[in-house]
Amino acid sequence: MLDKFRYFIMRALRNMRQWPFLCSASILTMAIALAAVAMFFLVVVNIEQLALRWTKEIQVIAYLQKAPSQQNVAALTMKLKQIPEVESVKYVSQGDAMQRFKKHLGADASLLEGVSRDLLPASFELGLQSEFRNQQGIATVIEQLENTLDVDDLRYGQQWLERFNNFAKVMRFVSIILGGFLLFAALFIVSNTIKLTLYARRDELEIMALVGATMRFIKIPFMLEGAIQGLVGGLLSLLLLTLFFVFITSRGLNSFWLTPTDFDLLFLTLNQQIILVLSGVVLGVLGSLSSLRRFVRL
Repeated sequence: MLDKFRYFIMRALRNMRQWPFLCSASILTMAIALAAVAMFFLVVVNIEQLALRWTKEIQVIAYLQKAPSQQNVAALTMKLKQIPEVESVKYVSQGDAMQRFKKHLGADASLLEGVSRDLLPASFELGLQSEFRNQQGIATVIEQLENTLDVDDLRYGQQWLERFNNFAKVMRFVSIILGGFLLFAALFIVSNTIKLTLYARRDELEIMALVGATMRFIKIPFMLEGAIQGLVGGLLSLLLLTLFFVFITSRGLNSFWLTPTDFDLLFLTLNQQIILVLSGVVLGVLGSLSSLRRFVRL
């Protein structure tokens, strides 16, 4: 049994050495295809994580027509906290709003000297429960705010976030389509590489069949050849993906002006890396089987 396995391995390696250009083309094609699919997967996952991070910071800000008294502030705060969709309530007085504005201006805060502290309106900042950080949840909160407060204006960023989520969905769809096309192209090239090898050895295969070699004995070396090419292609795709992630993806997303400074980009987990490499093996074996079905009776 061990001798047969050694023969199959040596036969597969000999086939690869005799056709180095075709073998290299198959490996490189599989590596690029798998790396491209994994790259789109990482980009989509990180964009979705970034959107999820932004949803945690969604607030509904209600600017009041008139600042309430201290006594009314406590009562209104308790009333707003009783809204099921609301997680937290913070009152920002006119003075606090002016201090925030000055801090935002930084070195130009001197421009506000002599300006009344009551220039900016008071407001309530409402944080939402995680399950209500969506368009429907915000609409419910806004309706209750309008019935509770003398609201002058309402601000929230959900509409922009919805557009960004739609963009992430489009990215996911494009990655699926492009990934499927690349994998099909890799399968086609691997299949044709093995096919050329089989065609060059058609006389040898006929002689082996005539002297009693079984179909399994004939086709196993070619399946191992595809598996070895897929393994090398999977490992190479992981290397390409790592280089792309370190030098392009991480720098690109970190330089994105909307990315939080403490946001950690996600890379493939160990299990996902193993799946990526094994996908190359499966791709190589499928390519071999596709060619064998035309040249060798299964």
